[in-house]
Amino acid sequence: MKFVFAEFPETKGRDMSTEIALLPEGSEVGVAVYDENDLESYYKALEDADAICSGFAPLDRACIDRLKNCKIISVQATGYNFVDYDYCREKGISVCAIGEYCTQEVADHTMMLILALEKRLPYIQRRVNIEKEWEIETIQALGMQSIWGQTLGIIGFGKIGRATALRAKAFGMNVIANDPYIDPQWFKVLGVEQVTVDEILARSDVISLHMNLTRENTCMIRKEHFQRMEKKPFFINTARGGLVDEQAMFEALDEGLVMGIGLDVLTSETPDLNEIPIVGRENVIITPHSAFYSDTSIEACERISAENMVYYLNGQPEKVFKIVNGVYGK
Repeated sequence: MKFVFAEFPETKGRDMSTEIALLPEGSEVGVAVYDENDLESYYKALEDADAICSGFAPLDRACIDRLKNCKIISVQATGYNFVDYDYCREKGISVCAIGEYCTQEVADHTMMLILALEKRLPYIQRRVNIEKEWEIETIQALGMQSIWGQTLGIIGFGKIGRATALRAKAFGMNVIANDPYIDPQWFKVLGVEQVTVDEILARSDVISLHMNLTRENTCMIRKEHFQRMEKKPFFINTARGGLVDEQAMFEALDEGLVMGIGLDVLTSETPDLNEIPIVGRENVIITPHSAFYSDTSIEACERISAENMVYYLNGQPEKVFKIVNGVYGK
């Protein structure tokens, strides 16, 4: 039985001991490195796999057509937009994801971005750490409002959105949210007002995205949405970069339509930061898709993704954490 890990060049040498320890004795293990300039090598390394494990390395139709034996693709994430799961269904390949492993970490990270932007942390750190200045006059000139009483608008009210809401309410924020796929009871239980996206754009001091990326919501936040943000909010995205028209977001910052931006994701999973015009600005905080990270979450991610492959190949699809394309094997 052959298990292949699909990786980017930056992660090809990572420690896979947790996953490998869970594979059946005698398993063959391979690594396929995604290089857009050498896709043939990538496809070749994947083609005879019985199971594939991928964090974010793409598995599109061209790749899937090359697979000879693959029965399952195990995604090391909660989102799975980088796998053509519908085409996998046609080919009889199961696609599974990890329903939850980093909810608390991402919610913590979201609040960190909100607090750091609200409190002007990048500016203050430069003044103290680099310029060795100990004063508050220039900070006062920036203008800074109390977080208590501000309105946080959450788009996407799944596990992470709800965990973020709980944290924001503890800071005294008023929370409003939108998610047409969530049981309305969750809004009542958490004391969160269920509103439309238009109301979020109009009423929020901070807007935070918490959805999986799908074909339907790709670039759902566009230029016209930024133009309707009446309170010039801080804009936070710890979900997926593809949810936002990136160029429109950059322009919104330049035009003062948003007060600041906090991102853990960009459209590309391997961006050239020299090409991102808002890098280095003091009303912008960008982290390298690291919101999910803790020693605890990484262990869970690696363990569950490996267990999913093994359960499925052992004919136990009912034990797989989350099959997302309806292929349950024979």
